[in-house]
Amino acid sequence: MIDPVLIRIGPLAIRWYGVLIVSGAILAAYICSQEARRKGLNPDVVWDMLLWVLVAGILGARLYHVLSSPAGGQAGWQYYRAHPLEALKIWQGGLAIYGALAGGVVGAALYCWRHKQDLVAWLDIIFPTVLLAQAIGRWGNYFNQEVYGYPTDLPWGIYIPPEKRLPGLEAYERFHPVFLYESIWCIIGFFVLMWVARRYEGKLLKGDMIALYFLWYPLGRIFTESLRPDAWTVGGIATAQIISAAAVACSAAFLAYRHLAQRATS
Repeated sequence: MIDPVLIRIGPLAIRWYGVLIVSGAILAAYICSQEARRKGLNPDVVWDMLLWVLVAGILGARLYHVLSSPAGGQAGWQYYRAHPLEALKIWQGGLAIYGALAGGVVGAALYCWRHKQDLVAWLDIIFPTVLLAQAIGRWGNYFNQEVYGYPTDLPWGIYIPPEKRLPGLEAYERFHPVFLYESIWCIIGFFVLMWVARRYEGKLLKGDMIALYFLWYPLGRIFTESLRPDAWTVGGIATAQIISAAAVACSAAFLAYRHLAQRATS
């Protein structure tokens, strides 16, 4: 049985979920600070901004989850409306990445507005490292025994204990490790985007790295969401897939238009 608690100190329980999320954010911030220094920007801004982004990101992630309506009897809006205090228990899981992204951008925007920083320039540095933070944070789902997919006989299928299985899937033991698929996709994306940021630095326009993030990550999310039996759906389609498809289309159009327009005027 996997223990979601890393360390117990008396009544205090330090959980893997929180440790991994914070660890991913700190590592991402460190890489951001190095990129900022390389670009001639003040790396201390990254550390000053981190708390704003982290707090706002967690609030956004939790709000998205609380307002959602997952399938399979998972906790969502109907449950939290009847048990509002349960919405505060983020250590039990239930943080949605699209809510985290929205909240994190709001936090960064508030910081940049207050300190007169260029928001887009900083987001271009931040977003590639967000993929690294996601890749690390996803392993918190492993320790919470959540974000798994349909039953599978594949050798890398993950065992889920009976008490953690979704209604209707109690007879199965092994499931697609969706959290692992997404973690791998994110770590590959981190290296790809970091390579692009350096290899084509002189050709990139402001905002390009943001768009590339919203092109890369949602492409993988469209696939991983198709494997989840507990997905929140609208009209039979997973909400995350709808958001992802819109993000991919908008990002691709944004990048194509800007660079084609630049070529036409150069």
